[in-house]
Amino acid sequence: MWLRTSRFAAVEAMATATLTLGPDAGAFYDRGWARSSTGRPWLALEDFQQALTRYQQAGDRGNEATTLNNIGSVYNGLGDRQQALHHYHQALPIQREVGDRAGEATTLTNIGYVYDNLGDRQQALHHYHQALPIRREVGDRAGEAATLTNIGSVYNGLGDRQQALDHYHQALPIQREVGDRAGEAATLTNIGSVYNGLGDRQQALDHYHQALPIQREVGDRAGEAATLTNIGSVYYGLGDRQQALHHYHQALPIQREVGDRPGEATTLNNIGNVHNGLGDRQQALHHYHQALPIQREVGNRPGEAVTRYNIGSVYYGLGDRQQALHHYHQALPLLREVGDRAGEATTLNNIGSVYDGLGNRQQALDHYHQALPIQREVGNRAGEAVTRYNIAMVHQADGNLDQAIQELEHVLELDRQVDHPDLEDDTALLEQLRQQRAGGTRQPT
Repeated sequence: MWLRTSRFAAVEAMATATLTLGPDAGAFYDRGWARSSTGRPWLALEDFQQALTRYQQAGDRGNEATTLNNIGSVYNGLGDRQQALHHYHQALPIQREVGDRAGEATTLTNIGYVYDNLGDRQQALHHYHQALPIRREVGDRAGEAATLTNIGSVYNGLGDRQQALDHYHQALPIQREVGDRAGEAATLTNIGSVYNGLGDRQQALDHYHQALPIQREVGDRAGEAATLTNIGSVYYGLGDRQQALHHYHQALPIQREVGDRPGEATTLNNIGNVHNGLGDRQQALHHYHQALPIQREVGNRPGEAVTRYNIGSVYYGLGDRQQALHHYHQALPLLREVGDRAGEATTLNNIGSVYDGLGNRQQALDHYHQALPIQREVGNRAGEAVTRYNIAMVHQADGNLDQAIQELEHVLELDRQVDHPDLEDDTALLEQLRQQRAGGTRQPT
């Protein structure tokens, strides 16, 4: 007799923090009142609005445009993206009218940055690619590097990692040439994140470890915390959970100190992952439940989906199938909303596994069959193998040996393609089912 068990798929749960360069500060006046107010955004806004009225009354179009750009940057810092865009789009035609090419590039970069934050990457690229030749034309090397970095970040978000690396590697020597240590650190961090996404963890660590002392040197506490989180994520991927925890626990108090709520939630989620991997499920739940309200507070829907999924997986491991189902069913619409097709398929597979464990084989099959076409769509052959194996086990339990064997034949083909460690076991199981069918008897389950 052999025991039928469904296979459980895992979701990559580390929403690794990546640094990009923010709105271009180059348009701010080099005047004491403007600089001193920027730490208190509403005071800065009041100052800029008063200045705007004076410049409009005086017909000073150049300073009017610069002030509109600055007002946009304040609104962007306050999270009001639409007001930021409104003021940037007022500034842009004036800068073109007066021939302020440097200011035009700054505003184009700022518009691109807002669109990037709104998730409209094509519009972000459109504006960055307009800004870049102007930066080069006016000899703004620092601005050129910042724009190259931001273009790289958009390509990284689009999954085009080679284009991302190309732009980051163009930015890096310029940042070193002009002495932009903060920008250099941000770009090194971004390069590390691309290598991590490519699976080259040693290259990722190398770049993160180059970035970290620079961030400490320039006092970039938020950047330091992001890099520590990223280093922790690499060690987690390497299976060194103690080093992962060590770096996450260095990042967390810094994120709280600087008020980086999204970063804090990411790190709490990742600490939960480590504890779950170490078998300490109560500590995992403790950290996930700290992350979840922060993700809802800051509107991080992808992060919320991942954390809800992770909570479901812990409950599944604890044998609490109803709680597992509850959290998976909360994660599923979020994953669909944010377009995470791979996560959607994994969650559908795992919902199927829970129903299978509850003895509801029809619901299990229904969810497995929803997962399968998505896994094929996204090219997740390992995930497809897991789901096909689970379908085979349901058919075997129902006595449908022909269908079980057919699915296992697909599983073996996929196992070979991805060099799956279960290939030998699956081969033995397929042979056992063939013998069982030939003998005309059914083994108890």
